[in-house]
Amino acid sequence: MNKQRALSAEQHAPQLCRARQQRWRKAKEGICPGSGFLSTQSVCGMAAVWQQVLAVDARYNAYRTPTFPQFRTQYIRRRSQLLRENAKCGFEPGLRRQYLRLRSQLLALRYGPLSEQSSFRASSVRSSRTTLDRMEDFEEDPRAQGARGHRRSVSRGSYQLQAQMNRAVYDERPPGSLVPTSVAEASRAMAGDTTLSENYAFAGMHHIFDQHVDSAVPRLQFANDDKHLLACCSLDGTLSIMTLSPSPPSVKVTLKGHGGPVTDFAWSLSNDIIVSTSLDGTLRIWNTEDGRCIREVRDPESSELLCCTFQPMNNNLTVVGNSKHHLQVVNISTGKKVKGGSSKLTGRVLSLSFDAPGRILWAGDDRGSIFSFLFDMATGKLTKAKRLVVSEGSSICSISARSWISREARDPSLLINACVNKLLLYRVVDNDGTLQLKRSFPIQHGSQLVHSIFCPLMSFRQGACVVTGSEDACVYFFDVERNTKAIVNKLQGHGGPVLDVSFNCDESLLASADSTGMVIIWRREQK
Repeated sequence: MNKQRALSAEQHAPQLCRARQQRWRKAKEGICPGSGFLSTQSVCGMAAVWQQVLAVDARYNAYRTPTFPQFRTQYIRRRSQLLRENAKCGFEPGLRRQYLRLRSQLLALRYGPLSEQSSFRASSVRSSRTTLDRMEDFEEDPRAQGARGHRRSVSRGSYQLQAQMNRAVYDERPPGSLVPTSVAEASRAMAGDTTLSENYAFAGMHHIFDQHVDSAVPRLQFANDDKHLLACCSLDGTLSIMTLSPSPPSVKVTLKGHGGPVTDFAWSLSNDIIVSTSLDGTLRIWNTEDGRCIREVRDPESSELLCCTFQPMNNNLTVVGNSKHHLQVVNISTGKKVKGGSSKLTGRVLSLSFDAPGRILWAGDDRGSIFSFLFDMATGKLTKAKRLVVSEGSSICSISARSWISREARDPSLLINACVNKLLLYRVVDNDGTLQLKRSFPIQHGSQLVHSIFCPLMSFRQGACVVTGSEDACVYFFDVERNTKAIVNKLQGHGGPVLDVSFNCDESLLASADSTGMVIIWRREQK
């Protein structure tokens, strides 16, 4: 009987192989009813589990063969390759998750438990691109996530505890080394330990916009998660929305209506709305498709409005700063101020920035002070927490908040321009937004309202990059992890002080604006 079964199996083997090949081809094409295979879309969706497996492997990679770092690099690269190949095979999601749990348990038994047992995945509002602000961890149990798999933000943890942990690690590590984390090990392995210099090399100017010539462009910003949509505001009283694709780049729409210079603006999370402030004392809400002004909100004190920002978790709320030292939360749906959402600074409010969860707001004035406020998510109420005097009488013209400096370690930080001929990097040390100076970088900045940014993507290379304008008409790139010769790149081409810079979501393009009204689009050099 066994011989007959074996003979029958041998006879039918070619037909079975052909049938499997046909089913596999159909699965690749997305034709999978009854085949037991998954469509391409499902395969891509479940690939995220293998990314979590790679993160678990990378987390323990520092413990493997400590005397042979080359082996660790080869190991994690090979694991990445095999996991990508296995992700295409269409295993059941339950098996994938079970494998992830077993793998985590076995590694914990072999090397000992680590402080973080959850896997990490990057996400954004509408894409899967990895950004510094949006690292989130996911519960492995679907029931803990709810029906839709709700995200749980890493930044819910204590700033104070994280800062203490980071300081302890920094004190123990040798000079110039990096803090190993699960993502950092994978990053360094896949990137081959290269520097940022090559990563931020630019081939030259992609395009120049001059529609605001002879009037300064104080702010510009790419749309959220968009590679080709850019907006800027001008002291000529208008805003421009520009599109960089299809070629040639062009001005999509001009926003007209302000009766004075436009000082600041912000994109909503979905990019369908822009809010802007002006010296005419109004906050305007614009439709970005047709350029129509949806609502105008006048300042009750008839003061000049100098800056604005959206509440990151509730885009119905916008925070506005004015020339009479006041800070105010405004509901843009009603045009009314939020009760309890106001406070007063020591000078004209020039800059605003929330942390990623929207619980802490920092505001800078023209007297050299930075205030931190606790934001009540339920009511919109502001509670003043801390004050730091950076430099008495100097204008705090730019604040950028970031939960992650690099893949190497979570280190909540602020990037500050303060008219002191330095770019300042502060560490956030507690839940009240207290700041501690970490690094400074020399630039020419004494009087203009110059702005700076963190690079949006987590680098797969050692180090972390920030970009700033300067009064010497140059754009500077600094590696905040490098102790000496921190300048990574320097772009020249503007005819006046560079006031603002902005990267698109994948860092393929950088935009910069100057005091003469020129906007330059820089293209990253293709490797």
